[in-house]
Amino acid sequence: MLFLFVTVIIFNLIAYLIPKRISPMVLLATTLFAMYLQLITDVYLGLKYHLYGYFDKGVNWSTLIYAFGIYPAINVVFLNYYPYGKKIYKHAIYILGWSILAMGYETLFIWTGTFYLNGWKQYYSVIVYPILYIILMVFHKIAVKFIKQS
Repeated sequence: MLFLFVTVIIFNLIAYLIPKRISPMVLLATTLFAMYLQLITDVYLGLKYHLYGYFDKGVNWSTLIYAFGIYPAINVVFLNYYPYGKKIYKHAIYILGWSILAMGYETLFIWTGTFYLNGWKQYYSVIVYPILYIILMVFHKIAVKFIKQS
């Protein structure tokens, strides 16, 4: 649990202190979308199908530490340093790097007991993380477009 709290503090400090390259409204929209996507995914894969979970089986308040403490901060940092306007291979390298980082943290959270696997295999995450980051970027582009139109 200590590792989780330290991670939350560090990620949120980074998210707060970095220069913001994205408007607050776009950050808000994409952060809420990222949290929504994470919660829906966890409801189905974690609670309905019992493939993984946080801490103990079932619903518990400490799961909210992930939902509100980690995912929004990661979203802010990921989007602020995304290589907008660069060649496609730089986008791929960036997403690959974040996916590797996510896999590393997933492993550490498993080792520290704040996350467990129950049917989910870690190699599934190798496939899923890049897809999730791409979905986040697609939503980001949609949010930017809608905000410019308003």
